[in-house]
Amino acid sequence: MYQITPIPAFKDNYIWLLNQPGSDKATVVDPGDAAPVLEYLQNHGLQLANILVTHHHWDHSGGIPALKARYDCRVFGPAGESIEGLDQRLREGDEISLDDPDTCFRILDIPAHTSGHIAFVDEKNLFCGDTLFAAGCGRLFEGSAAQMWHSLCKLAALPDATRVYCGHEYTLANLQFARQADPDNHKVIQRLEKVARQRDEDQVTLPSTIGLERETNPFLRCHLPPLASVAAGRSDATPESPEQVLAVIRAWKDQF
Repeated sequence: MYQITPIPAFKDNYIWLLNQPGSDKATVVDPGDAAPVLEYLQNHGLQLANILVTHHHWDHSGGIPALKARYDCRVFGPAGESIEGLDQRLREGDEISLDDPDTCFRILDIPAHTSGHIAFVDEKNLFCGDTLFAAGCGRLFEGSAAQMWHSLCKLAALPDATRVYCGHEYTLANLQFARQADPDNHKVIQRLEKVARQRDEDQVTLPSTIGLERETNPFLRCHLPPLASVAAGRSDATPESPEQVLAVIRAWKDQF
């Protein structure tokens, strides 16, 4: 099984690098900036073979042209978005194999943050870009709350042990919000205390797991009475569905 390494980029992005032990071939996920990827590859004697892209935002795709110019690599990304340099356009139901038979991903369509956003998932790992964050979800830039709820439900249905690799180090801020949105959830409090210690030591708080997100991520809990009650207190009209609850708490989070 491949190893997964975070390459920090910009202020709070993570570019995920995948590498089979003993192999000099590497895959990166969402390379918004080519420079830190090139530095890592050079320092570790690796050749870039594949790029996986979840959505078109520049901080996830901006490094592709420079990386393709340097390496003979394949670029896989969403069929429904315009991204420079794509070699294979993917949609839900597609599967891709990388450099060995043990590295195979299936594709999920998870729109809302962007209209064509996709995820890459195998038996143990999920690369979900900016749709699902640790204790949060992405802003609704190109989609609706209903789309986001549907996308999150699709991810929440994965096995609890699935490791969640998202695009940003937002965990602490997301848990601070979750503490307000889900105030009686003791697991949120416990996770917040742990993550605060991790960030004090400049540790990476990812990956999360689907099981942990189901317990502590307010955006995966919009179908539950505690979140509905909190949303009702922040809305002129009582939310009547998980989608409406999500719309209320996402709008609240935007201003938090």
